[in-house]
Amino acid sequence: MSRPFRYVGQSVPRVEDPPLLRGRARFLDDVRLPGMLHVAFVRSPYAHARMLRVNGAPARQLDGVAAVVTPADLDGAPTIVTRSSRPEAGEWRRPLLPHDRVRYVGEPVAAVVASSRYVAEDACELVDVEYEPLEAVVDAERALQADAPLLHEEHGQNNFAHIEFESGDVDAAFARAERVFRKRFHFGRTHAAPREGRGCVAVWSDELTVWSSTQMPFLVRSMLAGLYGLQEVRVRVLVPAVGGGFGLKVHLYVEEAILPLLSRLARAPVKWAEDRYEHLAASGHSKEVVCTLELAVGGEGDFLGLRGRFVGDGGAHQGHPWSSLIDPLCAAAMLPGIYSVGVVGYEVDAAATNKCPTTAYRGVGWTAGQTAREALIDDAARALGVDPLELRLRNCLADGEPSVSATGCRYDGGSYAASIRRVRELVDYDAFRERQRRLRDEGRYVGVGFSPFVEQGGWAAEIAADQGFPGAGYLDSVCVSVEPDGSVTLATGLQSAGQGHETTLAQLAADGLGVRLEDVRVVQGDTAGGGYSAGSWGSRTALVAGGSVLRATGDVREKLLLIAAQELEANQADLQVEDGVVSVRGSPDRSLAVSAVAAAAYAGRVPDGLDAALTSTRTYDPPATYSNACVACVVEVDVETGHVSVDRLVVAEDCGTVLNPMVVDGQVAGAVAQGVGAVLYEGLPYADDGQFLAGSLGEFLYPTAPELPDVEVDHLATPSPLTEAGIKGMGEGGLIGAPAAVVNAIADALAPLGVEIDRTPLRPCDVLALIDAARA
Repeated sequence: MSRPFRYVGQSVPRVEDPPLLRGRARFLDDVRLPGMLHVAFVRSPYAHARMLRVNGAPARQLDGVAAVVTPADLDGAPTIVTRSSRPEAGEWRRPLLPHDRVRYVGEPVAAVVASSRYVAEDACELVDVEYEPLEAVVDAERALQADAPLLHEEHGQNNFAHIEFESGDVDAAFARAERVFRKRFHFGRTHAAPREGRGCVAVWSDELTVWSSTQMPFLVRSMLAGLYGLQEVRVRVLVPAVGGGFGLKVHLYVEEAILPLLSRLARAPVKWAEDRYEHLAASGHSKEVVCTLELAVGGEGDFLGLRGRFVGDGGAHQGHPWSSLIDPLCAAAMLPGIYSVGVVGYEVDAAATNKCPTTAYRGVGWTAGQTAREALIDDAARALGVDPLELRLRNCLADGEPSVSATGCRYDGGSYAASIRRVRELVDYDAFRERQRRLRDEGRYVGVGFSPFVEQGGWAAEIAADQGFPGAGYLDSVCVSVEPDGSVTLATGLQSAGQGHETTLAQLAADGLGVRLEDVRVVQGDTAGGGYSAGSWGSRTALVAGGSVLRATGDVREKLLLIAAQELEANQADLQVEDGVVSVRGSPDRSLAVSAVAAAAYAGRVPDGLDAALTSTRTYDPPATYSNACVACVVEVDVETGHVSVDRLVVAEDCGTVLNPMVVDGQVAGAVAQGVGAVLYEGLPYADDGQFLAGSLGEFLYPTAPELPDVEVDHLATPSPLTEAGIKGMGEGGLIGAPAAVVNAIADALAPLGVEIDRTPLRPCDVLALIDAARA
């Protein structure tokens, strides 16, 4: 097979896969250090209780125990402080261990350091904790009521922030509406649940060294340095292979924050790697938002206005550093979606409850808001007797034209209507409707649901402001260097958690420099090398790192051509470089390998006044950019058992310039599978007293390959006119759009029974309950 002229746009196999497939990758729990001790945590069995006594003395007597740390041992220890750029938000503090009371099942109460995890777990059983149970609140709307139990009395309420927004005359738009449709939709609690859970190794002697399974090593370094009053040059964070993150690993958790202190006290390296119960009960939950929406519709079926209230269930503490606003506020910011609706109003609340804290998960609150709005639009279409696709096409934004949504999101153009039409064609919509009519006559219930959406294409300063977080700034840099032999090192602080960064960034660098892909090495995962970065989350890497790579390779390429022009005695403008060779256009015999040009640079043979260093470090803070797509889902519902079979999943996606179609397809398919799981399989229920009821994979279910059809992905391309190379991020869209498609497909299937869907999850028992309610 001939070498491609350009790597970008090609389905280049992932270069990071061989060590993973051969079992040679090194993950966090593979880190072994001389004299290393192991940490386990005593965790609260109560959702809300006062701690009357925490006695670690019995545990300290166990052989192999090096230290038992209780809240009383942490006088003067630092406190994690979480803020928001929103003026409505307060400043919430969390000690490394709770001083007076516990606020959710699984909250760490004490830490044990021992010779092995087995000894540490045994010692945890010996720590004597006396609790006085308190009333728990597990419903976010109840938590906001004046007489609700207070989780943090110093705040006087259970609300991190109340935010109101209005664009246009909302009351007037609803007053002149022909019809007003309302829906309350409760999107259920979900979990990122990567295969590898959280974990950390810490060594603090003269300097602090931490190994962390994280998506943001430099931010972890900054937060730990700030927490303990250290210079950042005295803190080093290393990241081994990361077994998935999906947003869960863009936080600093109390278990990770306390580990350096435990290392200091034990005078030894310490390791903590969570088990699956800790992962499910005490890491971070996501996306639980109660969305109450109203849609004003004119006489021609035109959308006149949207109004919404979004109540997020933030759990007991703030997910540091991003806060519990990442779900409800993001849901509200994208309320208009792809639709041309100029009048919008919303209210946002971020309630504290006696549950595991809310953290980021792929698509954050956009998932809940998208699902609620698209379910409402399907309801409106049924009530109006209009085809749901026609109603959407009647109201969607014009393709290709930049616009600003009523909530201030700066769209840079997309294929909004084209993606809907493409998916309609791929599912053979008219033929499906005919088949649906035939099967209904046979007593079978099949349905199709659609979910067109727009997603932010890479979280940076402008996008953050669009989403309701003004004043935020993010520094991300990439360093590109040509070595003496012509090979290339690309050092970045962005951290892969399985997305294929080592491949796609190498593709960009190879094209930017005109070298072979195999000559580029991507280095990441060590704050002692590479450029500072806010990390890999929010679909940032392709856009932010990609732009930085293009700028840095442009700088280095310019130097290569200047040096080659001197060596070849040619005009720089006549030179070209590809496949690792610099040649004179029209005279291929006059050429030099890039390795020879690099050797000349390192020998000092460069034009007068030119810095010989073949290296460049560049940053890129991109303008706002938005991808779009449409997801379709075809299901069949067994009305006797409540089981939902997913027959087809079809996506038409548009992320501008596609760097690697195979990687994009994998991102789409994986995110869509997570979206199906959020609706049909996953649930994180709590009892009324706050007891957690899904502490193992026997209760919390993943969708697996046999449950899902192949995800059919089709590509559209509307390159951004604003970003480097027209790149848009797209890593979260499948999980933003797929749940609404599944919900609408089930509602479509059960429409003859009058079923109205107002919640997720929709496990068989939930579907049967909705059917029974409709029949009643």
